Amino acid sequence: MAASPAKVYRGVVVHSKDQDNIDILDNALLVVNAEGRIAALEANVADADVPEALKRLGVEDAPLVQLQRGQFVMPGFVDTHNHAPQWLHRGQGQGLHILEWLDQVAFHHESKFQDPKHASRVYAAVVKGMLRQGVTTASYYGSRHGEATKILADTCLQNGQRALIGKCNMSRNAPDTYRDENPQESLDLTVDCIKYIKTIDPQGKLVRHVLTPRFAICCEEELLTGLGEIAKQHPEMAIQTHFNESEQEKNFTLSLFPDFNNEADLYEKFGLLNDRCILAHCTIMTPYESQRLQELNCGVAHCPTANMTVGGGFMASPIRDFLRRGMKVGLGTDSGGGYSSSMLNAMRHSMITSYARDFLDDRNGSAALSFEQVFHMATMGGANVVGWGEQVGDFTIGKQFDAMLVDVGAHRNGVNAPLEDDDTLRTMLEKFIMTGDDRNIVSVFVAGSKVSGH
Repeated sequence: MAASPAKVYRGVVVHSKDQDNIDILDNALLVVNAEGRIAALEANVADADVPEALKRLGVEDAPLVQLQRGQFVMPGFVDTHNHAPQWLHRGQGQGLHILEWLDQVAFHHESKFQDPKHASRVYAAVVKGMLRQGVTTASYYGSRHGEATKILADTCLQNGQRALIGKCNMSRNAPDTYRDENPQESLDLTVDCIKYIKTIDPQGKLVRHVLTPRFAICCEEELLTGLGEIAKQHPEMAIQTHFNESEQEKNFTLSLFPDFNNEADLYEKFGLLNDRCILAHCTIMTPYESQRLQELNCGVAHCPTANMTVGGGFMASPIRDFLRRGMKVGLGTDSGGGYSSSMLNAMRHSMITSYARDFLDDRNGSAALSFEQVFHMATMGGANVVGWGEQVGDFTIGKQFDAMLVDVGAHRNGVNAPLEDDDTLRTMLEKFIMTGDDRNIVSVFVAGSKVSGH
């Protein structure tokens, strides 16, 4: 007989098969073993057959969680682009162009993370708040401060959130009170943070460092060169930056690097464009840049909320084109620039912006995203972007159980559309994604351990 697992769930289980298909399994048995991994997943197990199925799977003595009508289990959300130090000023400066927003809002607030006490207080709220909303994995930009970045890593590890964490590299075009003193200091702090994160989580099971040049505007050639060398020395390490976020940002970037006429060649020149990249936004793309990102297998962090509210225009990324190319695409809240930290909002807004792009382009449906594609980007797609796709993102046997238990019942006192007796399981899922919020998320799990809820 197999060892008793941590838990067995019985009821509706939902996950993405691929970008065009969602598996909605009724009367499923989902077995999570003692190591927090998926040991078995079987659908359509009738009530009378449950005892025999549990025995056959060798888990008859394991705790059984029977889901009720209106409840289901789905993979946790993956937020591929989040500015952790912007938690407190979400919603401020909406409508500003991106560079003005940074100068008038973001840089001032991020500079406060020089104080470790401030960092400890805010990052505790960030991680708990994101977990409560079902975000089991996040790719975080830290501030430019080394000590605060370490505090963010400690906080994620202590609270059980899977995370990429990067000390933000920025040695120019920022206030004197909030920038690295020079490229070498920026590089030294980065190396120190890399060593620290490897010390607290040597195998990178939950927390990993991600190289984080804020964007080329804030980095001299010396700094970009040094980061490229670090990337070469750590061939497994992810790299994140902002890429073609807005017309204003793109024009300023190219004015600082006159030898280049596009950002793809710029970052590639410094060794910072490859299959480990998480490129946020990608709104104004030339055919050449899209092709180059495809060839290099770069990942895209699509942040529709921010693209509609900060930056200087309604910037709808060509996501459907990226998906047709087979590129890795996930969703990001861009919390700070995006006023909402909710991945549910990111999912909704990604559809809205795609409909707008379709109308503005050719109105033939070629730019519009489907519900299935959006669900995939929020889970499996995001996991692929941040480099954890072989471990999490769906309920494939052997993957870790990063998941949430959702309940759309009226007793949750949420604002979701009421569940009707004749609603299909697909309707139940749509009501949560399109009208639910964190009140509908009962429990959240990372690697089989409960990290939020009850």
